[in-house]
Amino acid sequence: MRKITVLEHITLDGVIQAGGGPDEDTSDGFAYGGWAAPFDDDAIGAAVKKMLDMPIDLLLGRKTFDIWAAFWPQHGDIWPNVNTATKYVASNTMTSSEWLPSVFLNGDVAKEIAELKQGEGPDLHIWGSGNLLQTLMKHDLVDNFWLMIYPITLGEGKRLFAKGTIPAAFKVTESIVGSSGVIIMNYERAGAVQTGSL
Repeated sequence: MRKITVLEHITLDGVIQAGGGPDEDTSDGFAYGGWAAPFDDDAIGAAVKKMLDMPIDLLLGRKTFDIWAAFWPQHGDIWPNVNTATKYVASNTMTSSEWLPSVFLNGDVAKEIAELKQGEGPDLHIWGSGNLLQTLMKHDLVDNFWLMIYPITLGEGKRLFAKGTIPAAFKVTESIVGSSGVIIMNYERAGAVQTGSL
């Protein structure tokens, strides 16, 4: 069985929108694109490189796929695996791309991804793809959250945990603190939420 890992740059108040650059996602008038750049750090860079070097396939939303398809084919020296990984893309309108290998999921995306998880192949990583993430979380398809948590709040923007997130328990399996204050935490699913008294 394949696991799904969510990899996200995230602010203290949960924003995941446009960490990479000013023009990445300006929807709803978002004006803080590129908020992650001032926190560049060698330790965090090394941890990200380790994730990029893993053999994986990718789950991507349509918007993220469009951004990546315009960039990564010319920058494979930075992340060779991104061009050889199968890109599973959730889209109601797109059926093909020159950036191969790509497979387009339409219709019941949650069902198709659940079937992908049951099949053979490398684990599935999802970067960005905010709308697709909400679908995955609503259907309890996420196994790990590998989060790069930045010491900044924005007060607006698309958030990782939005309405519809199901209750779930997690355990921390990795933690790294960079010199710029960025914290990497890997949260792995650990069953149902337990309750009690303090």
